[in-house]
Amino acid sequence: MPTHWKPQDEEYLIPTAEALMASTMALMTGHVQTACPEHREAMVAKIVSNLTRLSADPLLSPGFQTLLWSLRQRWSRQGSPETWPRPAAADGGFWHASPEAIQ
Repeated sequence: MPTHWKPQDEEYLIPTAEALMASTMALMTGHVQTACPEHREAMVAKIVSNLTRLSADPLLSPGFQTLLWSLRQRWSRQGSPETWPRPAAADGGFWHASPEAIQ
């Protein structure tokens, strides 16, 4: 266990790029799970913003920066909310129903 972490700490000390990557993946998951067009649009905007910032991080390798830039371009072309696919119904092909809300 790292020496800077104590069980009573409520905050975790991780590098900024890792924290931004984790939050971006959480937003990507939320985007897939929500049917609300307004939330999806806001999530795409934040995902693109996060990927733009990550792709410019000088601590990441050039290859990883290129991958992040490519992801940014793909997410920025998500289109309007009307073109986004809707999550499958609870009786669809999923084994488990999606949660109603994400923390």
